[in-house]
Amino acid sequence: MPLPRNAETARFVDHHGCRLGFSIAGAGAPVLFIQGTAIHGDGWRPQLEDLAVDHRCLWFDNRGMGVSQPRGDAAIDVAQLADDARAVLDAAGWDSAHVVGHSLGGVIAQELALTARHRVRSLALLCTAARGPALVAMDRAMIWRGLRMSVGTRRARRRAFLEIILAPDHLARIDRDALAIELEPIFGHDLAVRPPVTMKQVGAMRRWDATARLGELAGVPTLVVGARHDLIARPPLVRALADGIPGARRVEIDDAAHGVTVTHAATVNALLRAHLAAAGGAEAS
Repeated sequence: MPLPRNAETARFVDHHGCRLGFSIAGAGAPVLFIQGTAIHGDGWRPQLEDLAVDHRCLWFDNRGMGVSQPRGDAAIDVAQLADDARAVLDAAGWDSAHVVGHSLGGVIAQELALTARHRVRSLALLCTAARGPALVAMDRAMIWRGLRMSVGTRRARRRAFLEIILAPDHLARIDRDALAIELEPIFGHDLAVRPPVTMKQVGAMRRWDATARLGELAGVPTLVVGARHDLIARPPLVRALADGIPGARRVEIDDAAHGVTVTHAATVNALLRAHLAAAGGAEAS
């Protein structure tokens, strides 16, 4: 179905010094989508184009990304980002929603469920973890990739970025330059460019750890999805997250990496659709 672009048709709510931009499409049970580091809300388009057929979907740009400007003087921490998500729910007039988060978005989703459980009907946590410092940990290989993303030509920086979010087999069979251009609308920027808020988002994750609180999510229908080749939310981190949430279902996608929502959209969408149906997501809102 045709979907509005967030940057073109966004609604806005002013909250703690930031004009948060969000969009809503579809009809059915309400689903809130929360994006990760350095990507705007329209990064969910591979999911929205499927799920908005029979769900009421809300997506937004995190503080400091896309149309959610200026960032304001509020702290960029996970508590503030979860409070922003609550503000967007309020602006939409939604008492509660099923919540889907990827990477940093999954961290925000956990915090939202832990601090405002009555607003969360279910959780789908994709390529994320309960320990923020582990998500941003840098071994030698990641330091080298990070350096290559920061120096050199734009072409080289784009290619280095793709090495982090794509599985090796995928990289081997694609035109990297063409894919980098194709992904610009999904990420909301040239892959060679790091949005100014990126390091503040990384710092927010570095200061956040919900490991000891995961048991509080008992009773929240939860799907945890990981990717075998994810260099950020590595499989042991995803397993630990799922093990810590009583009753959570975990799925690992074998031939995928951190960019699984784009590269394996059909698989992710099928998992989300089944999860939402099991959690009551087929009901009209």
